[in-house]
Amino acid sequence: MLRILALLAALGGLAACTNSNDLDEAPAYLGDFSLGHNVVVAPNLTKGPASRDASKEEWIAAMTTAIDERFGRYEGERLYHLGISVEGYVLAITGIPLVASPKSALILKVTVWDDAMQTKLNEEPHQVTVMESVSGSTILGSGLTQTKEKQLENLSRNAAKLIQTWLEQQNHEHGWFEGGATDGTSGDTSGDTSDDTSGDTSDDTADGAADGAADGPPEGGEAPATDDIAAAAPAE
Repeated sequence: MLRILALLAALGGLAACTNSNDLDEAPAYLGDFSLGHNVVVAPNLTKGPASRDASKEEWIAAMTTAIDERFGRYEGERLYHLGISVEGYVLAITGIPLVASPKSALILKVTVWDDAMQTKLNEEPHQVTVMESVSGSTILGSGLTQTKEKQLENLSRNAAKLIQTWLEQQNHEHGWFEGGATDGTSGDTSGDTSDDTSGDTSDDTADGAADGAADGPPEGGEAPATDDIAAAAPAE
């Protein structure tokens, strides 16, 4: 994990750019999707080299907000739950411009639950690797121009956008949100998604799992326990 984070921090500037500033636009098509539980945990959080410190609680709060912002807009007829595990991060520190200017990065894992079918749509967690978006203010490294809080917000929003892109792909290829998938193993869920914020997300149960869950069970039957959602993809 540390070696991966070190490489991302060093080469992040080479990644393509993901635009997560589209929340004022109509949401991308996701069939009958409506967000149920939004469970974010960070039981095995790893800080990469040349990084500012950020606590599990800070990452859980930032990712929970980003998921709510992006997926709370959907008003489909079926509930789906997202279990997300924050695995590792780099929040770039101040470097030497053009010589040693680290980039921010984030690694997540994600599992999707169909509430009506009471099953996971991806048996293996989908990993998401997120890079900071390159702009005029970050081209020399966000450590020079952004606070830790802003870096957390930007990476979390980029992660949510990449998760949306992955869900669009799964729906297009396997009909995940078109009246329910036929089983819980359809679709290739092991591949990486790359963009300036590419990614993977999902992980093990933790005491903070309930912190990211919606209040009470959603409509449409007894929902899986929030711990079950969070533990759907144990960390390696």
